Amino acid sequence: SNISVVHCFYFRGGAELLFDGVKKHQVTLPCQPEPWDIRNLLKWIKQNLLKERPELFMQGESVRPGILVLINDADWELMGELDYKLQDQDNVLFISTLHGG
Repeated sequence: SNISVVHCFYFRGGAELLFDGVKKHQVTLPCQPEPWDIRNLLKWIKQNLLKERPELFMQGESVRPGILVLINDADWELMGELDYKLQDQDNVLFISTLHGG
């Protein structure tokens, strides 16, 4: 489909500091033939939203350990993690559980 889909991404627990301190991003993802999955989403976030120190958010193609991912308030581990296909109006929440400097 060529419908632009708007998603909300939330960054909490210090994760927002990597995104200019912005905790809520409303994003219209570009149209692509395949549905967006979390794996592609993370690549897109890294290229388009991350302002600094991507190594604090990403490790390889996934989020680094210590970052909790919730999809519509459910742990992404229950949703298929990187393979989860985004649906219209999904909310994705990234919470850094690492504190200190």
